[in-house]
Amino acid sequence: MITAALEQADNRFELLVQSVTDYAIYMIDPDGIVISWNAGARRFKGYEAHEIIGQHFSRFYTPEDQATAIPALALYTAEHDGRFEAEGWRVRKDGSRFWANVVIDPIRAPDGQLMGFAKVTRDLTERRAAQEALRESEERFRLLVQSVTDYAIYMIDPVGTVTSWNAGAERAKGYSAQEIIGQNFARFYSEEDRIAGLPSRALHSAERDGRFESEGWRIRKDGSRFWANAVIDAIRAPDGRLLGFAKVTRDLTERREAQRALDDARDAIVQTQKMEAIGKLTGGVAHDFNNLLAVIVGSLDLARRRLANGGDIARYLDNAMMAAERGATLTQRMLAFARKQELRLQSVDCIGLVQGMAELLRTTLGTAARIETHFPLALPTAHADPAQLELALLNLAVNARDAMPEGGRIVIDGAEVAIAPDERTDLAAGRYVRLSVIDDGEGMDAATIERAREPFFTTKGIGKGTGLGLSMVHGFAQQCGGSLTIASEPAMGTAVTLWLPIAQDDAALSAEPANRDDWPEQDRPLVILAVDDDNLVLMNTAGMLEELGHTVFQASSAQDALGILERGAIDLVVTDHAMPGMTGAQLADAIEQRHPGLPVIIITGFAELPPHATGRPRLDKPFRQADLAHVVASAGRSGSGRTAGDVGDSILSPH
Repeated sequence: MITAALEQADNRFELLVQSVTDYAIYMIDPDGIVISWNAGARRFKGYEAHEIIGQHFSRFYTPEDQATAIPALALYTAEHDGRFEAEGWRVRKDGSRFWANVVIDPIRAPDGQLMGFAKVTRDLTERRAAQEALRESEERFRLLVQSVTDYAIYMIDPVGTVTSWNAGAERAKGYSAQEIIGQNFARFYSEEDRIAGLPSRALHSAERDGRFESEGWRIRKDGSRFWANAVIDAIRAPDGRLLGFAKVTRDLTERREAQRALDDARDAIVQTQKMEAIGKLTGGVAHDFNNLLAVIVGSLDLARRRLANGGDIARYLDNAMMAAERGATLTQRMLAFARKQELRLQSVDCIGLVQGMAELLRTTLGTAARIETHFPLALPTAHADPAQLELALLNLAVNARDAMPEGGRIVIDGAEVAIAPDERTDLAAGRYVRLSVIDDGEGMDAATIERAREPFFTTKGIGKGTGLGLSMVHGFAQQCGGSLTIASEPAMGTAVTLWLPIAQDDAALSAEPANRDDWPEQDRPLVILAVDDDNLVLMNTAGMLEELGHTVFQASSAQDALGILERGAIDLVVTDHAMPGMTGAQLADAIEQRHPGLPVIIITGFAELPPHATGRPRLDKPFRQADLAHVVASAGRSGSGRTAGDVGDSILSPH
């Protein structure tokens, strides 16, 4: 009964082994002779049972393994260590090779006697091929990364430690792989960035968002800085666990410097164009200035002669004043035109602005072009920079004149237009002031119109234009929140239109402007220090202030002014800006340090004030006594100095 059960169990075990096809399972005797053979062995190795049973198992090994006694070593190891496992090439019946995992276990009788060996072989050729392909792919990728020299490509672990380093990283940052692997990547950041925690924030952002990109200064091994674009990508395991980061850095220093040089060159060209226009204006403006000076000199000469004889000189003084004001207007327009300045957006009366440009347009365009204006009786104010709007209209008018070599008509047209939602792709819905400059000139075809707004594109001859005029006007319109359009046909003329948004405070600006001769109420007489390196201007300013009832001390330089301030009490300082040695803005800074709270008025006739000085009281040359009275009254109320009545104990004496 027991014997039958054992025989039945043995039969089941043999059926189990014989049915396995993914493993070669067979037995060999103590000498290595094959004594059993399953279906898997037949499938892997190609031998039928009757072909291999009784043969030595070493025939499955390669000649190289046979020559080095690997089969005998495998049996010896299994017998003495209880198990042998290895991977290697094995040989099929047809001579082909396959990569196999081999396990040999000794089989012993109950008394410990060696009866043979159980040998299990698995064909791993496909898996090894896949692993080899992966290894080759990784090697190719490694060689690819290592060969890149224009990008620093390296890996860092989750805490920022560098774990790999390519040739591009060595070239960009100066460290060899041996010097940097194992170090934290934060050493590439500037000290201020490390203090601000930028490296850790970059890793945190990459971990959270999957990617982080930035540009900034980075530090090379030698301490020099370079401008870099850096991208950090998080690397995760299939289960989502963070393994580290891939970091790619590109040195953009040369490109950044080239872009800055290009921007500087573009700014220089724009400024050159402005100065070229000023040069063209000089001839006409010089004629106008000579006329104005002739009026001023002649009127004052007549006034002096009439005064000596006791006659009425009011008419001659009025003539001189009107001529001087016309000259001041011309000068201010030319300076606004020539200066490089940021937009100062405000409400602009376009009708008044164009009317005020009449003399400038006539001088600039000459007699060949006839200018007409078409405006409604009333037009809302536009949101724009008045000086830049004048420049834009002047630019468009010059272009219109150049398009009419034989002369013709230029029309400046204005109207209010409402834009509905989705009506225009270049404008938001709302109300706009439309300003058009229309000529009867040569016109443009569709291709030229398409490119007309491009920087440096021009249809004028060499040396006759930079190609920046229309692009500047286009950029100005966009900065104001508007747009520029061009309508033209060959031989039919051109209409260039500025679309400017209507100012929000239009209603407030409709009120009548204050009379510049309205005199402010002065709370009390002040002790004022007047500073100017031009004695004539200084004497004139001091005279105006004394006529207003103030006590005035004079200084011809900033250093003299500081000395006077140390010797006595002053309520207010009025200083010119453009002075040698120390400018008015610098003098104001020095006064703020030594005498905090002492008000300073800066008078300027040309230079733009430094940004930090723009908040100080300012008076533009030329000015009238009423202008000076207003700014002094305003600044005097903010001051806390001594009054003129307190000056009795001072060692100062008015000049």
